[in-house]
Formats: sequence, structure tokens, C-alpha cells
Amino acid sequence: MRPQTIDNFVGQEHLLAPGKILRQLLQNNYLPSLLLWGPPGTGKTTLARILAQSTGARFIFFSAVLGGVKEIRQIVEEAQKNTEAGHKTILFVDEIHRFNKSQQDAFLPHVENGLLTLIGATTENPSFHVVAPLLSRCRVITLNPLKPWDLHTILSRALDDSQQGVEGEQYTITEEAAKYIVAMADGDARRLLNNLEISMSLAETKQHEQLSITLPDIKEALQRNTLRYDNDGEEHYNLISALHKSLRDSDPDGAIYWLGRMLQAGEEPLYIARRLIRFASEDIGNAEPQALTVALNARESYQILGSPEGELSLAQAVTYLATAPKSNATYAGYNKVIDDIKRTGSLPVPMHIRNAPTKLMKKLGYGKNYKYAHNDENAIIDQEHLPDELKGTQYYKPTNRGYESIIKERLTKWRQILANRHRKSEKQ
Repeated sequence: MRPQTIDNFVGQEHLLAPGKILRQLLQNNYLPSLLLWGPPGTGKTTLARILAQSTGARFIFFSAVLGGVKEIRQIVEEAQKNTEAGHKTILFVDEIHRFNKSQQDAFLPHVENGLLTLIGATTENPSFHVVAPLLSRCRVITLNPLKPWDLHTILSRALDDSQQGVEGEQYTITEEAAKYIVAMADGDARRLLNNLEISMSLAETKQHEQLSITLPDIKEALQRNTLRYDNDGEEHYNLISALHKSLRDSDPDGAIYWLGRMLQAGEEPLYIARRLIRFASEDIGNAEPQALTVALNARESYQILGSPEGELSLAQAVTYLATAPKSNATYAGYNKVIDDIKRTGSLPVPMHIRNAPTKLMKKLGYGKNYKYAHNDENAIIDQEHLPDELKGTQYYKPTNRGYESIIKERLTKWRQILANRHRKSEKQ
């Protein structure tokens, strides 16, 4: 089913439509080194083959999973022979992100001097997985998951094309089965065709008169849909970012959706629980102090119940956190503290708030003039607790949201009491 020409290629209109970058490269018969970045089953290898054919270059397929530096040397020798024969060489490296730094560096001189035109394919973000010198010499081309209508086109071709599709017997597929198999492909043409092939085999064993593929055939073939995900790759961070931002923006619908996406894709639930605990302090804080308790209880509930029962505790926590009032005052205050500590170093503790368990310490002034809060009728004492260099700095600035508005009102009242005392003492 692999297309042989650009006109038969399905999808990626943002690259191949008239006037778009790959279409222009083909028209100009010019091909620079490229990095094709996109999810599985979106046409990276197919595009590389078509691009190579269009330039008349020799095409070498190389898998980063199976090969190493030794094989790279052999490829360089072959490319030198091609050059001597008047042919360009295009090296296609599948899963280039699996190469380590030394392996990627081995390409550099040959890409730089034009011996090789490199086309690398990767499902991982090149910014993190391709060394900077190589990345700077390649144009990054981003491929998107295939649209449902693209997958419907590929499905129809597989069933109707007697040369590249089904050979011999004529298969049909019901409308509901077609919609289901497309939905379960999740933008991946390879998955679509693999699932179709299994479904066709089931249809044959059931001896349908017209070899019709039905919804039960598809469901039996698929068993369970596998969502596109990578526990330590970019999609992992994309989804946790979507969850975090939905929570921060107080959108319970978005938050519970991204939670479901991560859990269904196989994310470790306790990882999500840890992120929720962090969120409760970072983005809610004292605007709703109970949020931290809810997040901690959700983690404990999951540890007791496991999956799938415990996942509901995480969902409850997500909706609670999303609908709680938000404040990053504690988070911002703590970050400012860390910045000041890095800037000022180990400032000494003011003498009056130091502990003085020995006579020598008392003689040196430890704890001198310390005022005990409970001796005051309001338990409010006017004394400095920061080092002299940071005197008067306000790190925690509560908002007007949720319970934090009560804290803000309380602090304002206390400061007014202390200000009144100052005025009275000045008059005396």
C-alpha cells in the first residue's frame, strides 16, 4: 500500500499542497538534509522514498535500532562509489533519535561536504534527541497525525485497489465498521492497515458470503485500542502539561479529559497523583488549604484500591482542584526566597531570635531583647525576623481569592495594629 508518487500520497497537505515546502522542493529538484518528525504511521519513510526517487539519487535505508558506527562507515564507502559514478546518495535513517552522540557526530562531515543527503525520521522531538551540530544542518519537517478522512481514503484504497490493495477476493466493509476502524487507528495509517488485515482474516474464517467486514469483526480483531503515548517522551510531557494547564485555568472538563487520556494510555497513576499534590501547593496554596489534603487522600486511595477502582479517586481530586480558587502566592514567595538566598548567601540569624541554651550564648547576646508573642493580648509582636540585609521584605503576598482573602484581611489587620503601636510610641 506504500504510495510510489507524491500524487498518491495521502495527508500532510501542509507540506505537499501546491506552494508548500516539500512540493516546491520536488518541483525544483532540490533536496537538502531533512529531519522528518511525527507520530508513527504518518508517512515519514514513504515521503523519504518518494523524495529520493524524484531526484534520481541512490537511496540507502538504515535503521538506528540495528546499525552502528561500523555500518555508517560502510555506507560512506558506498556513497563515495556513487559519487564517482555520478550519482547522489540519500541516506534515510529511521528512528535517528536512537543514535547516541558519537553515532550522530559520525554523519556530520559527510553531510557537511555533500557526500550524503541525510533524511532522518523520528517520533521524538529533535530539539532533545538530535545533537545541535547535526540539527543545524537539517531542515526539520513536522508531520501530523492523519485526519479521519485521510484514513478513510487509505481504507478505501486497500479494499478497492487490486494491484496494491486486496488481491483476488473482493471485500466490503460496513459503514459502522469503517468508522470504528478509522477511529481506533488514532491517526496512524500503519495501525489502520494492520487492523484491517486481521479483520479480513476473521471475516474469512467466518465464511461470510461476500467477505463483508462487520463491526463485530473489527472489535474482535482490535480487542483494545492502544493510544499513542510515550511514558518518557514528548507526548508524555504534552499531556501532563495539558492536564496542569486545564487545572490552573479552572476547567474541570479539560482536566478530567486529559487525566483519562493519560490513564488509558498507560501512564503510571501514582505519577499523576504526585503531580496533583504538587499542583495543590503550587497553584492553589492557601486559597483552598483543603486542596492539599484532597490530593494526598487521592494518592492514598489509589494505593489502597489500585486500578481501575482507584482511578476514580484521582478523577475526584482533579475536578476538586480544577474548581478550587487559585493562588500561586506561596509558590511565588518561595521562589523569591530562593533567589534572595542565592544572591545573599548565608546571612546570620538576628541575635534576638537565636536560641540561647547556655550562659555563654546569653553573654554573647543570643536571644537578647526577644519578645514572647503570648505575652501580648493579641499575640502580635513587632520584631524583625529576617536578616538585616533583607529587613522589611515581603515574600508572601496573599490574593483576594478563596480562603487566602481571609489570610490577607488578617495580615492587614495585624499590620494596622503594629502601625498604631508605632504611632503611640513615637508620641510618647
